[in-house]
Amino acid sequence: MPLPTIEKAARVRDAANMPDYDAYRADFSWQDAKANIASFADGKLNIAHVAVDRHVLAGHGDQIALRWIAKSGEGTDFTYAELQDRTNRFANILKARGIKKGERVYALLGRVSELYIAALGTMKAGAVFCPLFSAFGPEPIQSRMEIGDAAALITSTRLYKRKVQGIRAKLPALREIFLTDGEVDETLHLAPLMETASPAFDTTPMDPEDMALLHFTSGTTGKPKGVVHVHEAVVTHNMTGRIALDLRPGDVYWCTADPGWVTGTSYGIIAPLTNRTTMIVDEAEFDVERWYGSLEREGVNVWYTAPTAIRMLMKAGADAARAHTFPKLRFMASVGEPLNPEAVIWGNETFGMPFHDNWWQTETGGIMIANFASMDVKAGSMGKPLPGIDAGIVEVTEHGVREITEPSAMGELALRPGWPSMMRAYLHEDERYAKCFRDGWYLSGDLAMRDADGYFWFVGRSNDLIKSAGHLIGPFEVESALMEHPAVAEVGVIGVPDETSGEIVKAYVALKSGHGATEDLKLELIGHARKKLGPAVAPKDIAFRTNLPKTRSGKIMRRLLKARELGLPEGDISTLESDEQ
Repeated sequence: MPLPTIEKAARVRDAANMPDYDAYRADFSWQDAKANIASFADGKLNIAHVAVDRHVLAGHGDQIALRWIAKSGEGTDFTYAELQDRTNRFANILKARGIKKGERVYALLGRVSELYIAALGTMKAGAVFCPLFSAFGPEPIQSRMEIGDAAALITSTRLYKRKVQGIRAKLPALREIFLTDGEVDETLHLAPLMETASPAFDTTPMDPEDMALLHFTSGTTGKPKGVVHVHEAVVTHNMTGRIALDLRPGDVYWCTADPGWVTGTSYGIIAPLTNRTTMIVDEAEFDVERWYGSLEREGVNVWYTAPTAIRMLMKAGADAARAHTFPKLRFMASVGEPLNPEAVIWGNETFGMPFHDNWWQTETGGIMIANFASMDVKAGSMGKPLPGIDAGIVEVTEHGVREITEPSAMGELALRPGWPSMMRAYLHEDERYAKCFRDGWYLSGDLAMRDADGYFWFVGRSNDLIKSAGHLIGPFEVESALMEHPAVAEVGVIGVPDETSGEIVKAYVALKSGHGATEDLKLELIGHARKKLGPAVAPKDIAFRTNLPKTRSGKIMRRLLKARELGLPEGDISTLESDEQ
């Protein structure tokens, strides 16, 4: 059964930053995109200058840059001028403490204002910003700080005592620890240092290829990978914020991602500030009423969130949304894992507009494929490549890489290298990095299809593909079918070894409240999937779970489901949220 297409009205197309995809793509060049953002002489630039300083210089210092909402609900505003003042002070502190250009400054904090100031101040000083999830335990913190040779850390007293104090002696490169709310052992209390630091600082002009950000991504096995991004990445962040998220100067923008995840930095700090928006940052964790209240009260224009959060809002029911109005909301987008078609349709029914899914990775640094504001949305599709991005479906063999041009043929999603935010390295792992590139392609490791209209469709990670009785089955297709059932809240699908078929499809299902995990419901779900997908693709077995293992970015960890099913080592689970097995 064909999936629905949500057609955009002419007034919506005309009002978008990119009203005509084909025309914009034909005229686009990265050189022009770079010229759109202010830079220093001799081709130098600095992400923090593009995000903050240039707006103040242009007379926009009084605009609110950051509205921080504490757990208590109390809000604190920072104008662009105030953000410049505070980031200058932090940069001066780093310089005074001997932190040099290129050294790594780590942040272990929740969504507090100091985190955002530290990120920008670090880059102003020419150092490298590296965010860590505040939910990490000591071991993943230690491994990431060892890989990056951490020179400095900003954290809180509570997090320091619980997670850093016991490993500090194992981190010989770590010279400075700044605490946001006190002073313990040989640490420094940041607040009085900020009060006495000079608010004047000349942002360090950086070579475009100088390292600016270090993000970590967990591998299926082995230690985490340190993904290197450079200052030139800001060209992608700025352009994709404007084109993929339709950001405009003066917009109120809310990205719900934690900066411990790459989205929370690329699109929770850099893209919105370089496009001169007002960012909303909520310290608290997900809460249905709080989120709807914030969208309404803050007058959010553009909202960027994750499929897990959307499904939780769906689970709460339509009445929760109907209690609020969102007259200023113009564009909604989703990232983190593929967005199931029913969530796109639900968004259109609930808010009068669809969620626009997009695709990118920590390694790509920015959005590569998206459903744009002016484009008809095919529910379940990732959309089309950004201007300046050449994407293809390829077959990888021992003899080389061959592009597949037939519509709807499945293969690995690949990109032609050269966009500004492309990762420059896996830190200290040249061989691991080189394996990502072959025959003029960056190989993403994701399986996808491209239809006759040029829309890309996610199938699954290459190592998630299920081979059953000669059929190649993408787990996302099965998950999407099960998600259409009114009892289902979340689904994770894996392949389980079978003597006859090679593998059979097994689904792990979390139910919505009010539905019991009965044998009758299990049979009903299998029948529902068989009707939608056919017996060759539908799951042969279903297991009910209260929660499914997910990363903090919302991705269901299929590999962890499979490891637990087969009794295999679980690998790196440092980014795992708590779950019930």
